[in-house]
Amino acid sequence: MSASAPPTPALTRRCLSAAEGRRGTQARCANPLIRGFTLVEVLVALAILAIALAAAARASGMSISASDRLKQRLLASWAAQNRLAEHTARHAWPDTGTRSGEVEQGGIPMRWEETTSATPNAQFRRIEIVITPAAEPQYQAARLSGYLAAPQGGVQ
Repeated sequence: MSASAPPTPALTRRCLSAAEGRRGTQARCANPLIRGFTLVEVLVALAILAIALAAAARASGMSISASDRLKQRLLASWAAQNRLAEHTARHAWPDTGTRSGEVEQGGIPMRWEETTSATPNAQFRRIEIVITPAAEPQYQAARLSGYLAAPQGGVQ
């Protein structure tokens, strides 16, 4: 359709019918092919956008929370490994029983609990280390089991 061609009757009717509802006003349909969005269409688009942005914000919030929990678990596992390595490095032969204490790893205060038990072989001890964050004592961030050999010279 060229610019000099007259508008089709259907397009002209749409412009006239829009102008009929407004008495005393002229129809603004200079070019009936140009049509904007209605208020309802704009509001629906904004509602869809708001829902999508809220879902994205929630997903990023959950990702941050999961990342913090993963960092806490990683640091707790390092703290447990450090406890076991400390026993190995000192050639310690701990008594059977339970001990507990506090440690800070990566700026996060944690509590550790060690349970040492005898094994069928008298030359070994089993150590189970549980690490919990000081802020959440009911949450076990790490659990590590290991074995210690008796120091040189053996155990009587």
